[in-house]
Amino acid sequence: MENQTHEEQYPDYCRNSLMDFVKIKDIDIEICDVTLRDGEQTPGVAFSKAQKMSIAQHLDDIGVEVIEAGFPVVSDAEKDVVKSIANMGLDARICCLCRSTQKDVETAIDCDVDFVSIFLAMSNLHLKYKYHKSLEEMLDVAMNAVEYAKDHGIGVRFAAEDATRTPIPRLIDAFKMAEERNADYVSIADTIGILNPTTATYLVDQIYNAIDTKKTKICMHCHDDLGLAVANTLAAAEAGAFQIHTTVNGIGERAGNAALEEILMNLRVQYGIERYDLHNLVALSHEVRDASKIDVAINKSVVGQNAFSHESGIHVAAILENPRTYELFLPEMVGGKRNLIVGKHTGTKALAGIIKDIGYELEEDDFCALFDQVKVITETEQRSVDRDELEVLVQNILNNHK
Repeated sequence: MENQTHEEQYPDYCRNSLMDFVKIKDIDIEICDVTLRDGEQTPGVAFSKAQKMSIAQHLDDIGVEVIEAGFPVVSDAEKDVVKSIANMGLDARICCLCRSTQKDVETAIDCDVDFVSIFLAMSNLHLKYKYHKSLEEMLDVAMNAVEYAKDHGIGVRFAAEDATRTPIPRLIDAFKMAEERNADYVSIADTIGILNPTTATYLVDQIYNAIDTKKTKICMHCHDDLGLAVANTLAAAEAGAFQIHTTVNGIGERAGNAALEEILMNLRVQYGIERYDLHNLVALSHEVRDASKIDVAINKSVVGQNAFSHESGIHVAAILENPRTYELFLPEMVGGKRNLIVGKHTGTKALAGIIKDIGYELEEDDFCALFDQVKVITETEQRSVDRDELEVLVQNILNNHK
């Protein structure tokens, strides 16, 4: 009876019930997807206007609350794209990136965006080797840009680039300065992906306790240099970060950003946040894959080719009884498909189940002949047998009786 209730309550996925024993802040988040800006900064990637607008529409369909449309000061063409997306009539709010200059803010205002992300690096490394100026000089310019944007009726996110190598007191002082100028958000950028979940929690907690989060929300922007972008983003959300940043397929500079599809599934499984429409995640992943010309890893979670593939005989046999034995969530939930693979690890019970699943039943002698053929292919040729090839093998055996 308990299993039946669990099945009825979670028909498509299993919730991580261990979260019931963990004490965290109530998760209150919005997603800002930066595929069209940070994602396009992936080496070799350049989206067309039509591609950007299509991706923006599909992000909006999912329910993403904020879309960062680009960096309009880069070129007239980029400015045109950002303005076009801002005027698509999407439910999502549209933002764009700005350096800490009045010129950049003016360009953004011309694009009709809802808010601007004004960024400034305050680490010693960036101050010395990128800006060649003092912290005081740079903060003065940045706060002038914040004030200019607010004076012109546009929202502001003040983002600290390389925040995770910046002394925390310096970060807090800068964020308080932005807060005093009515910035809507302050953003922590783990620009080089140095955080882990423990330090992400600690850093966000320090900021959370230093500013008025009812007035100015905290954002978290994570890079994946150590493969921890998604984990760090979720840790930040648990610590009180409100706006979390993602890209489709996790694309972005170097090793990329926190992957939207992984964040969305974690929000559902870990925290029970169900307001996002997940059904077209695989389709969106394919769209960005094609537009960016960057392949998705075959074993990529949620959207990879093997995300719902099963070869082990024990696994396949259980999957045929109940898919959730070896699937955390059903492939249909994200627009994916299950793939039962016949390989060297496939036993007789699993093979019989796969054959039945594709619409065939064989007599014992025929089944043994098929099993022997499969073993020869998988062991001597060292490859698997896909559904179409398996069906051909079955038909050949059946035709021998005619």
